[in-house]
This record gives sequence, C-alpha cells and structure tokens, in this order.
Amino acid sequence: MHFTLMDMVTDIVQNGAESGADLLEICVNEDSFDKEFSFTVKDNGKGMTADELRLAGDPFVCDGTKQSLLKHPERKVGLGLPFLIQTAECTGGGWEIESAGAGTTVSAWFDMGNVDTPPVGDVPGMFRTALLFVGLEEVLIHRTVNGRSFQVRKTELVNALGILEDSQSLILLDRYLKEMELT
Repeated sequence: MHFTLMDMVTDIVQNGAESGADLLEICVNEDSFDKEFSFTVKDNGKGMTADELRLAGDPFVCDGTKQSLLKHPERKVGLGLPFLIQTAECTGGGWEIESAGAGTTVSAWFDMGNVDTPPVGDVPGMFRTALLFVGLEEVLIHRTVNGRSFQVRKTELVNALGILEDSQSLILLDRYLKEMELT
C-alpha cells in the first residue's frame, strides 16, 4: 500500500530498476509556498510498447515478465501506476508516461493543499533506496525544495565511500542525504 508520495516514487523507481536500466534519473520538486509537489523518474531500460503504455493505468494488467512473476508469483495485477494515476487525478494533480523504444519517463504532480493528497514522506530514505537498487550503475538525483536545489550522483558517492552497501557507508550515506535535505 502507498501511504506517502515517496512510496509511489519508490514504486516507479523500482519499475525502472527492473526494466534493465543501468541509468536512472529522479527529479523531486517541492514548494511549500505554492503547495506543489512533483516528480519525474526517467530510465534507459527496455521501454514500453504502445499497448503497454495504453494499459499502464489498468490495475488488472501485469507485464507477466519473468522478473514480475519471480517477485510476485501469483500476482496478475500491477497496482503501482494505477494508484499513482488515481491519487494524482483525485488530488487536483496529473501524470504523464512517455516511452519510445528504449527508456520510460513517468511524471506526476500533486496539489499539496488538497486534503486527500498523501504526505510527502521520507525523501532521503527514498533516495537511499534508489541508490542501492542492484544493476543501476548511475543514479542521478535532482532535488528542489522551496527554491533550494541540490544534486547527487551515485558514481560520485561510490568514489567517496567505496561500496554503498556496508554498514559504515550506509550510515554516512543516510547522514549525507538527510543533511542535503535540510541545508
């Protein structure tokens, strides 16, 4: 279940990571003054066919790939995109999905002043999760919050910390991402 907007972003990031992508770009924009929140996740994975794009919002369609069946062997539905679409539309926002050949871009925006918009959630935690997905050689993060922006690159973090998965690196990574969010 998606309790926060970051849960939805994580789901889209996971879709990108599982698409065979080795590059993922995440843009998260938040403006408390204008009460707007938006995100874009772009990958260079296998992309979607015209039929897959047309059916992306149907909760009773799952891509049926080996990866999907391994992750959820009995599942015949895919709820991530339908939940995202429903939440965006019901809260005064919108969404777009683009894919042509290779790669897919998913964007959504929300009116944070709408009472039904979920809370944003743990932004640094979502970034950490995205940076740790297996197979992604590069993750580019662009974050804008109340007019202040920063960027994070997975390859730069790996150069500074070594492997990201050991406990000391995870502690430093967590501190760094939380600090970037506050400064």
